[in-house]
Amino acid sequence: MSDPSLTEDRRATLVAKLMEARRAVGAARRNGDPEQERTARAAVDEAKISLGERGPVWWSDGAPDLNRRLIGGTPYADWYAGHRDG
Repeated sequence: MSDPSLTEDRRATLVAKLMEARRAVGAARRNGDPEQERTARAAVDEAKISLGERGPVWWSDGAPDLNRRLIGGTPYADWYAGHRDG
């Protein structure tokens, strides 16, 4: 989800940059150009950070940030264990 504090114009500009960067990733892959692909992926990352989809959190609900953690070390470990096999 994008940061809701972004103005609609700013969000639209950033989404356009994100889509342009994603197209550039595809073009680089089709062209077999790893350097072009790295540059394009960096542009995707920059746009996602600017949108608030990556990087520092923009919300403050008091819950711990459990992203990028193995599920076994989170409060969801037991729930996951019950769903793993089925």
